[in-house]
Amino acid sequence: MTGSRAAIRYAKAILDMAQASGAAGQVNEDMALIASTIKDNAELSNFVASPVVKAEVKESALKEIFASSQNITQGLFHLLHENKRFEILPLIAEEYKNQFDILNGVETATVTTAIPLTEELEAKVMAKIKEFSSKNITINNVVDPAIIGGFIIRIGDKQFNASVANGLTTLRRELSN
Repeated sequence: MTGSRAAIRYAKAILDMAQASGAAGQVNEDMALIASTIKDNAELSNFVASPVVKAEVKESALKEIFASSQNITQGLFHLLHENKRFEILPLIAEEYKNQFDILNGVETATVTTAIPLTEELEAKVMAKIKEFSSKNITINNVVDPAIIGGFIIRIGDKQFNASVANGLTTLRRELSN
């Protein structure tokens, strides 16, 4: 858990610096790229988390991989080198995006579907979301065949379950009473 608390502190500090220099949006793009690149590349993920690889090697590799990133992002690599905290970089990148979204009034809805969202289903889901949130919403689609069909929307602590699996569970409960 200490990693996530530290990640929040780093993310907030980076966001403050980025805002002050008018680069918050560009740094957000950097952080999105860092998060997705590390998540999609097991080798890079292991490299960043490895206690065996020296911090200066990690810093120079990350500065090369993300050479087009903002100075503030490059500065984060140096700070993580100094504090030997590279393992929390993916958490920092994700937390920065969360903090940036909160700052800009954007909320993420996690939409679980049995198959990937089509444009048509995404429009229906967005209409449902508008019923219980007035914020700007970005959709994060999670595919889970176990829900059989329909969808589950989760925004913060609110959930709307329109899945077939939930309907079957409810029907089973009613029939057993």
